[in-house]
Amino acid sequence: MNTIPVALLRLLAVTFVLGSAPLHAEPASVPVEAASAPRLLTVEATLEAAAQTVLAAQVSGRVVELNVDAGDRVAKGALLLRIDSREAAEALAAAEAVVAQAEAARLNARAQLQRNRQLFERGFVSQAALDQAQAGHDAAEAQWRAALAGRGQAGAVQAHALVHAPMAGVIAARHVEFGEMAQPGRPLLTLYQPGAMRAVVDLPQQRVAELGAGPWQARIELPDSGRWLEAASVSVLPAADARTHTIRFRVELPPDTPGVLPGLFARVHFLAGEAARLSVPVAAVLRRGELSAVYVAGADGRFVLRQVRTGTRLDGERIEVLAGLRAGERVALDPVAAGIAPAGRTGGQ
Repeated sequence: MNTIPVALLRLLAVTFVLGSAPLHAEPASVPVEAASAPRLLTVEATLEAAAQTVLAAQVSGRVVELNVDAGDRVAKGALLLRIDSREAAEALAAAEAVVAQAEAARLNARAQLQRNRQLFERGFVSQAALDQAQAGHDAAEAQWRAALAGRGQAGAVQAHALVHAPMAGVIAARHVEFGEMAQPGRPLLTLYQPGAMRAVVDLPQQRVAELGAGPWQARIELPDSGRWLEAASVSVLPAADARTHTIRFRVELPPDTPGVLPGLFARVHFLAGEAARLSVPVAAVLRRGELSAVYVAGADGRFVLRQVRTGTRLDGERIEVLAGLRAGERVALDPVAAGIAPAGRTGGQ
């Protein structure tokens, strides 16, 4: 009589145990919760730097030195570019010559006035001659002061040929190329400080009324990275736009927030009171393009796919459900597992 080896018996036992195990684990389900949660007013916003400046040319001339480009970090007082200042230098030299001429005339008029005073005390000149010497002195003094002012103006014009950074920051844009002609008022560079950013929101009048009186609380959502930030402060401009009839809100981001740039899209969620809202875990929502759905546990134990309309995220793990569910219903925590689960199997958690 043949006997079955012990190793073969062990292999058959393992195969029986594995074969009797269910192919799919029962999907876990969670209830749809209805709880009081903050009512949020969500609006689209644009990020901007709180400290930003556009440096424009104050003199005309060709750009002969360009030390920065967009994206460069600069220190306060750094030389950014230089405009050809030969014309300004010649004007300054001419102003210096005018000052020297006026100084000589001033000294001569002073000496003439002193001589006439001495002669008048001795009776050698008349009062009219003394008055004429005094008038000449005063005119020379005024011309000297005007020459000094002209020299100062010429020096300021020459200094404007050197464009320095008024603050430490990042070059956002460069509006001029090396060798181009700069004209007074033409933008040269845009500079901003990355450590102080804010979201700018324009709210219609009726929506402002929903927020009530300040102080206001808000959260900033950065859709590109999925981050949520608590607003450091919220301020409102004291006037409305006459064209759009909107009021601008400035929502300050926390200082030194990394990964944010001026011009990026953001969403601002203003806190506008409390309201009872349905919510489910974010992981329970199945998204296919623009459609959102969940697997709902039915009375017969089957999971049925149901389309829902979602709202804002209440926190990092739950999302608001605006339509498609009722409080007390159970949804699959893992929609993928619920979609392939055998009929009649639901699990609780």
